[in-house]
Amino acid sequence: MGSHDGEDEELPPPPPVPPDVVPIKAEDAVGESPANKLVKPKRLLMDRPGIGRKGQLVQLYSNHFKVAVKSTEDFFFHYYVNLKYEDDQPVEGKGIGRKVIDKLQQTYRAELSNKDFAYDGEKSLFTVGGLPQKNNEFTVVLEDASTGKTAANGSPGGNDSPGGGDRKRVRRPYQTKTFKVEINFAAKVPMSAIGQVIRGEETENSLEALRVLDIILRQHSAEQGCLLVKQSFFYNNPSNFVDLGGGVMGCRGFHSSFRGTQSGLSLNVDVSTTMIVKPGPVIDFLLSNQNVNDPSRIDWQKAKRALKGLRIKTTPANSEFKIFGLSERICKELTFPLRQRNGSNGDCDTIEITVYDYYAKKGIDLKYSGDFPCINTGRAKRPTYFPIELCSLVPLQRYTKALSTLQRSSLVEKSRQKPQERMTVLNDALQRGNYDSDPMLRACGVSVAPKFTQVEGRILQAPKLKAGHGDDIFSRNGRWNFTNRKFYQTCSVDKWAVVNFSARCDVRNLIRDLMRNASAKGIQMEEPFDVFEESPSMRRAPVLRRVDDMFGQIKSKLPGAPRFLMCLLPERKNCEVYGPWKRKCLAEFGIVTQCLAPTRVNDPYLLNLLMKINAKLGGLNSLLQVEASPSIPHVSEVPTIILGMDVSHGHPGQDRPSVAAVVSSRQWPLISKYRASVHTQSARLEMMSSLFKPRGSDDDGLIRESLIDFYTSSGKRKPDHIIIFRDGVSKSQFTQVINIELDQIIEACKFLDEKWSPKFTVIVAQKNHHTKFFQTGSPDNVLPGTVVDNKVCHPKNFDFYMCAHAGMIGTTRPTHYHVLHDEIGFSADEVQEFVHSLSYVYQRSTTAISVVAPICYAHLAAAQVGTFLKLEEMSDASSSQGGHTSAGSAPVPELPRLHEKVRSSMFFC
Repeated sequence: MGSHDGEDEELPPPPPVPPDVVPIKAEDAVGESPANKLVKPKRLLMDRPGIGRKGQLVQLYSNHFKVAVKSTEDFFFHYYVNLKYEDDQPVEGKGIGRKVIDKLQQTYRAELSNKDFAYDGEKSLFTVGGLPQKNNEFTVVLEDASTGKTAANGSPGGNDSPGGGDRKRVRRPYQTKTFKVEINFAAKVPMSAIGQVIRGEETENSLEALRVLDIILRQHSAEQGCLLVKQSFFYNNPSNFVDLGGGVMGCRGFHSSFRGTQSGLSLNVDVSTTMIVKPGPVIDFLLSNQNVNDPSRIDWQKAKRALKGLRIKTTPANSEFKIFGLSERICKELTFPLRQRNGSNGDCDTIEITVYDYYAKKGIDLKYSGDFPCINTGRAKRPTYFPIELCSLVPLQRYTKALSTLQRSSLVEKSRQKPQERMTVLNDALQRGNYDSDPMLRACGVSVAPKFTQVEGRILQAPKLKAGHGDDIFSRNGRWNFTNRKFYQTCSVDKWAVVNFSARCDVRNLIRDLMRNASAKGIQMEEPFDVFEESPSMRRAPVLRRVDDMFGQIKSKLPGAPRFLMCLLPERKNCEVYGPWKRKCLAEFGIVTQCLAPTRVNDPYLLNLLMKINAKLGGLNSLLQVEASPSIPHVSEVPTIILGMDVSHGHPGQDRPSVAAVVSSRQWPLISKYRASVHTQSARLEMMSSLFKPRGSDDDGLIRESLIDFYTSSGKRKPDHIIIFRDGVSKSQFTQVINIELDQIIEACKFLDEKWSPKFTVIVAQKNHHTKFFQTGSPDNVLPGTVVDNKVCHPKNFDFYMCAHAGMIGTTRPTHYHVLHDEIGFSADEVQEFVHSLSYVYQRSTTAISVVAPICYAHLAAAQVGTFLKLEEMSDASSSQGGHTSAGSAPVPELPRLHEKVRSSMFFC
């Protein structure tokens, strides 16, 4: 019933009671009637209960740079900026704001009492101390020979020439454009609020004060000609570009942000990468973008989509314009009216001339663009045309479309840096940034120390593992192996078959090698019943038909339903058969299945395959010693369920619902066995909307299923402790997690049993942050098991960084864990050791992983079930059955439920 909007405004009265509901009297359920429930005090983030002591001490550097702030009584004044053209039309479009405000500062320096501005490029402007008046209106004239952004209707010249104005108006070398700028006082922020940040008191003022410092940094970078993306900046330096193919470049730059830490204010600087469009001749970009080698093979419809909105420079005038589109006709046939002086009487005649001939008359010989469309930089009504060979894309333009699999892997590979190299690059960035010279930062009394912060890390001892027959497994450097050992608990593989979707491979040999490896690991694997080959005529058929046809074969030839199917696919990544095949097996028939693309099959590959098969069929490859003889503080003593929660969104530009997954532990006191439930929800919605979904006397939510499975698999015990690991939420959403999401989970518990009150602990894991650690005496990555909870952590809240895995390539990215809420009562050491242990229970590999297993499994489950959605036949959801949506939006297509035979398996492994 609670309002789930996270708003703190006055709430409406409770809704009327439906006729079939008997209201509960207030005294029966104290504090549970709707009126009381809504005013429940908001849960706040918990304080740190102390710091950890366990582990071997190690000195590290971190990419946080100490910031000194002089204490001051001054205020930041916040002004609201409104930009308009002369005719009072608002100024749309980015980029022009900074030019106008720069000009304003030059023009009215005295009237503004020489104040420096921190301007965010949009609507906000800050000064140290106030401006003379509260409300100011100025007129600013931009004289700009080089940009086409100045003309009101986007047509840079008169309508007499395709490249208009710069040639026509010989007498007036500049085009001028007049702007009206209103600067109105909005608020004042005490600079002393920066002190609150350092004490960990997050108030409106302290967050705003940090925002001002970040804006000053961004402005500092903008003045150096950088491309700005959120908190990162990118220099136009070709040595920072790497070609990713398809006309896209990776561009390396820097992230920088101020944050309050235990050791005071620090500036976090890290290497950051974005994608840009390959600068240079437009034709080169198109050839590379469409992967063709000859301009005559360019698809111009595609080209139009790729070019729209990009900025170009034209020759010979060197003017800059934004591309509106392409002409319908080719340059040799495209005409426009040209006004010419009539020599005898000075009157003007208008003649129709082609763009091609116009340039020929100007003495510009077009080599190849006569037969191609022209680029239009005007508007539909008043076009301005340029032949394509006179146009070049200007540098540092972001590429925002989704990358292909190849481009993505190329980007990852080319932007890797070893720790030493990264430290050097960051050091250089700090010298080059030269922040201490910035007048605004000086006015705030802020100076940045150029040295990496030294922090103390602790290396936790790796947990011991058990293999089959009680053998010990010792890990070294976060890795172990099964040489001469069997899996801890093995399944038997019987009633199984192999299907081959036209993969080229010696199937008989593959089966023989798989069976040999299986027996070495203690798995009883019988001969498969049959191998079903796809008939060659089906190879080109629609994918759903291919899958149905394969199942037709299976049904007609097998004596009964198989328990397990091994599926050979023709290509590794993004094979179109994968989603429909998984959906058919898991949702319709409840058959465990393992897909592989048999390219390089050797024994290590087969061992990995067997680890997945064993886990899916209910086995366990290894177990922690603290599980085998249960001794995990708080977890082994009383029934405890561990939840991993994640929401996965489609790639940018992909229009699909988001997929929410909840993974939960089963068979307490184990912490190595999990199951998953998955639902769809509104696209890009980060908060989980289907944890609790009451429908009459039933609850369709994700949590109920997990709780019931725990109960049945743990000897009819209800969990007294519920530990929640949540992935993928930013700091600004922490309070929503412990108020809205946790409330839904509590409601799901109460719905099962009103009298049951388990204790909750909520921990968020973050991977996309910018804190890195470096060893002081070694060029290698920090060792697995390294934990840091001092100097660079939050001044007040309970957080820590953990590097559980061995970073093999690039620089290790620590996982940032935040304990938001803890009723169970973990100490810092206990929570860190527990998190470390959960990095060693991942059944798919023989390595410690970088984030706890339940979260990894939630990613896998969301991604795998998400492939069900790629189908064309995705039934339009009826509103009653649709997944959860935000109010008023269209219903989200619902996922099919997994078959009960596989519902509690580790199908996602």
